[in-house]
Amino acid sequence: MQNKITSPEYGGFTEQWRQAYDSEHKRKDSFQTLSGIPLEPVYGPDDAEKPGIYPFTRGPYASMYRTKLWTMRMFAGFGRAEDTNERFLKLIENGQSGLSVAFDLPTLMGRDSDDPHSEGEVGRCGVAIDTLDDMKVLFRGIDLGSISTSMTINGPAIAVLAMYIAVAELQGVKRSDLAGTIQADILKEYQAQKEYIFPPRPSVRILSDMISFCTKEMPLYHPVSISGYHIREAGATAIEELAFTLSNGFAYVEEMTGRGMDVDDFAPRLSFFFNSHIDFFEEIAKLRAARRIWARWMKEHYHAKNPLSMRCRFHVQTAGCSLTATQAEVNIARTAIEAMAGVLGGAQSLHTNSMDEVLSLPTEKAARIALRTQQVIAHETGVAEVADPLGGSWYLESLTDEIERQAEELFSKILEMGDGSILEGAYVGIERGWYQRLIAESAYRQEQRISSKDRIIAGVNDFLEGNDEEIPTLVIGQESETTQVNNLRHFKSQRDQETIERSLNTLKACARGSDNLVPPMIEAVKAGCSIGETMNALAEVFGTYEEPVFT
Repeated sequence: MQNKITSPEYGGFTEQWRQAYDSEHKRKDSFQTLSGIPLEPVYGPDDAEKPGIYPFTRGPYASMYRTKLWTMRMFAGFGRAEDTNERFLKLIENGQSGLSVAFDLPTLMGRDSDDPHSEGEVGRCGVAIDTLDDMKVLFRGIDLGSISTSMTINGPAIAVLAMYIAVAELQGVKRSDLAGTIQADILKEYQAQKEYIFPPRPSVRILSDMISFCTKEMPLYHPVSISGYHIREAGATAIEELAFTLSNGFAYVEEMTGRGMDVDDFAPRLSFFFNSHIDFFEEIAKLRAARRIWARWMKEHYHAKNPLSMRCRFHVQTAGCSLTATQAEVNIARTAIEAMAGVLGGAQSLHTNSMDEVLSLPTEKAARIALRTQQVIAHETGVAEVADPLGGSWYLESLTDEIERQAEELFSKILEMGDGSILEGAYVGIERGWYQRLIAESAYRQEQRISSKDRIIAGVNDFLEGNDEEIPTLVIGQESETTQVNNLRHFKSQRDQETIERSLNTLKACARGSDNLVPPMIEAVKAGCSIGETMNALAEVFGTYEEPVFT
């Protein structure tokens, strides 16, 4: 099997691992089962691959969760900034160790709350953020220098990042001390999620400006979270999710090296975001294969020398599309299984979906149960005390190898479309609808299996007793949208319009040239420009994107 590496290049696994483990592991705890059986940090023969060592199949760190548990990062956002700030403070009180911001649809699309296209959507599926004042309220009472923050936004990510930096500076937190992630993975928007604003090429230019800026100014921050989650939620298989996600990562590497940056200068800050679906072993194998593929490509294709550039680290979220509206309490079991797969797959941070998310925004009780699910896994099950406890399983190792093999086949097709370039292949694949068609076909096949009962979903196509029971849901009323819109209009009426125009003109001039767009964006949001105004200004230069119709 591929993971049984025997060439001299990979020799001395045990000695390398012991050195890495000793450097990471500072705790003196003894680890044992409930019956008192002592536990080793990792199992397997001396010549077997170990965690924390290239190609990292068994984990990105030698000590894994013995040294530090994954970050428990619950996704939250609804209504106005005040509402979400209250939920954040409650989650922190309940033991959450990192924040994750969900934005409403207008914000995700780069539109202000008072835009006519935003009507009916303000604050409904996430928090409404229009201006720097909203961002101040969102993080009120939260020290951004001591907690990492993930923000899931793509098209207008540069404006949100600018606001985040500005709020931190108002708190007295240096840019260099900020830790967290902004998603900003724009290629997958054209492939799956469709929350784009500009055409692909200028959008990748914006992302590369963000990566370049953060590499120089924010060494603890991840300027992109390359996301397979939304690809999977759109209907892709586990293998398509893996291949498209990693190939998008390779595309960004090619973009940055094409700009003249050394791969080892920026690659250590690239991060990933994967879905953990309900097929337990396939998901674990997918995550193990992701690390091995990334390490090998970074070393062999992009000539990285720093092991940190080859170390694939990722956030995992349990699958939203696996949840059911009927018998919603059963979703607690689904989420627990998916979360366990994420942990056994070696995630660095984890979000567990709430049981009611398919019906509405999560209630406080449902969000607490979802967080407690992670805490049970971390502190009661013992799975965090041994790195890659399923490593060596014939079934799991075979799945890992086969997933890697099929992913490589998809990489070959992307390379062929791009005449040897993954980046150009991504552009061509988007333009031809190649990604979109594959995902749509996979989604259709899954629906056929459910309709024919070839695949059983409890409460959907079998085991229907209890389907008429209802659970409480959280509803965002019209008054929240009305208040947000009125406050935004009042804010805009009080500004110095000359300052706003000057800031936007500077941003447009930068977009027409080649200077980095992040500094003028920071100045624009500080001056009082809204997200919608900054995105409209860039659209004057870059244009907007309309997807062709594919059949």
